[in-house]
Amino acid sequence: MTNDPLRPTRRAFVRASAFAVGGLTGLNQLLPDFSLAAAGLLNEGPGRDRSAAIDLTVGRTTVRIGERNAAAVTVNGSIPAPLLRFREGDTATIRVINTLGEDTSIHWHGIILPNAMDGVPKVTFPGIKPGETFQYDFPLLQSGTYWYHSHSGMQEQLGVYGPLVIDPLEPDPFGYEREHIIQLSDWTFENPHHVMANLKKMGGYYNYQRRTAADIFRAGDAGLADRSAWGRMRMDPTDIADITGETYTYLMNGRPPAAAWTGLFRAGERVRLRLINSGAATYFDVRIPGLEMTVVQADGQNVQPVTVDELRIAIAETYDVIVQPTEERAYTVFAETIDRSGFAMGTLAPREGMRGPTPERRRRPLRSMADMGMAMGGGAMAGMDMPGMSQADHAGHVMTSVDAVPHGKDGHGPGNSMIPEMTQPRLDDPGTGLGEDGRRVLAYRDLRGLVAATDEREPEREIELHLTGNMERYLWSFDGKKFSDAPEPISIGLGERVRVTFVNDTMMEHPIHLHGMWMLLENGAAEFQPRKHTVNVKPSERLSVIVEPDVPGKWALHCHIMYHMDSGMFRVVDVSGRAGN
Repeated sequence: MTNDPLRPTRRAFVRASAFAVGGLTGLNQLLPDFSLAAAGLLNEGPGRDRSAAIDLTVGRTTVRIGERNAAAVTVNGSIPAPLLRFREGDTATIRVINTLGEDTSIHWHGIILPNAMDGVPKVTFPGIKPGETFQYDFPLLQSGTYWYHSHSGMQEQLGVYGPLVIDPLEPDPFGYEREHIIQLSDWTFENPHHVMANLKKMGGYYNYQRRTAADIFRAGDAGLADRSAWGRMRMDPTDIADITGETYTYLMNGRPPAAAWTGLFRAGERVRLRLINSGAATYFDVRIPGLEMTVVQADGQNVQPVTVDELRIAIAETYDVIVQPTEERAYTVFAETIDRSGFAMGTLAPREGMRGPTPERRRRPLRSMADMGMAMGGGAMAGMDMPGMSQADHAGHVMTSVDAVPHGKDGHGPGNSMIPEMTQPRLDDPGTGLGEDGRRVLAYRDLRGLVAATDEREPEREIELHLTGNMERYLWSFDGKKFSDAPEPISIGLGERVRVTFVNDTMMEHPIHLHGMWMLLENGAAEFQPRKHTVNVKPSERLSVIVEPDVPGKWALHCHIMYHMDSGMFRVVDVSGRAGN
């Protein structure tokens, strides 16, 4: 057997298709309707009617999360929702039946499709009323790992999310013998509306990791100056995540760590892991101690392989990796939250019943003044009298003058509580809390598309959007305006080539998702710029993408932290036959 994970073979493709069913053994034991064979949702195989409609029923279900019963909203009674699997070139016909007492919807995340099939209430369709059935019909003109979820209310947090896989017409350009889907998510036993109300009362409501007076005094004068700086911004350097393990239980394929999911392998096999982050508010740092991961797809699109020890998967992103366990032992799949307040965990093992060790937990990271856009050597946040950076800040991600861009005078009004002095690309930065322990960590700079682009025209114009927020009031927006107060939709002409630059004025990461079109990530890969449907924008970062829409209609653009989107970080992009603003 070859050890080259890139060597594609027809035999490998056929075996991988077979293991798409068999390789989900651990999931099937937990959730029978997640099994392709049991649910009848795999439009594959001899004698199967590939044009048959799939029925998905959205309803209220009591499910077991660890040792507790949970009131969930489910699809066909399970969390995650059933796996939908198609082949490139198929037409998906899916009937969504609403048994709730409220509207529902399903959005097919990352799928390029007709506007009316995108599933965003009040943007692309009215939504699905209680007792009604809506039939989605759309062609599948792409392949890869994707997912689907509700775009109504808080239903995504309550359990309406599931994986969607589209197999390519031709084998992928990498070999593997087995595959597993790993869907990460967060669960709260609180009513999500109560969670939102708590955040509105106090943005740091769930942050129990704030620095104590002892922490500050141990740091001496630098610590006091640093605390004063953060105090003037009414922020805390431990505000890494809005919602933490204080209320969240973190799940891998619907299982909490105490009842860890297991995926099987045979020693020497190349195993494809389809990683999906379906968290409502959680970033995960994924590693498998003892195994390298070769990244081969990002957001369903093939990329030139890059081998890493760890990767950060932003909310709504997907990554496909190849691993090759060579020993007959259990390996732990460890997905630690960005703020280190908890983790999801599973096991790769040669047989059921084996479990790998829980890796050592890492200390919670801290934001630095450099992370927040402070120039080297001090300076001031715009409109604020700030002391110089501490030694800890200098040890962090240092702002240089090469790519740094001074922030403009527009403070974006009361909807924005801070403005970084400088913003710059952070494409080489894997993120706060990563890259300082000797592990190779994936960064956006590492991603290169597998096939060269045929269109290398310069963009016709640029749209700059600032990601803004007020953590104290828990308001999130674009350009200081929440969606309910936003101006007319952002207008882009059909086929127009436009650069969209996201500028993060906040101290939080934001996973920005654009419906209906690909975003070409401008990461220095020239004609091999990777295609993304979701991009992570770090604090004080300027990140540019190129879009060239070819499907008309009004499309959603939003932060995929569900609570940020519902608080106002949402806009509409209108693609029509005319160039826009």
